[in-house]
Amino acid sequence: MGATADGHKELIALADGYRGSEQSWLTLLVDVKGRGLKLDPQLATGDGALGFWKALSPSVTHHQRTALLGSQDGQRPG
Repeated sequence: MGATADGHKELIALADGYRGSEQSWLTLLVDVKGRGLKLDPQLATGDGALGFWKALSPSVTHHQRTALLGSQDGQRPG
């Protein structure tokens, strides 16, 4: 999911993957760039799945990392 500068949300990718693996995420991120994503993401959010974070670093040059902790059990990070 992505958002334009004015806040409009857009689906930018949807793919099958193997349980959130690093290789699955890397394939998706490289594919998105290959299909025309011109700017690296300004913000990345995730649920703590390590494969996403490992794939993000080699596929984009600069990112801000935000992990949503406790999201599965309804708890907010302290």
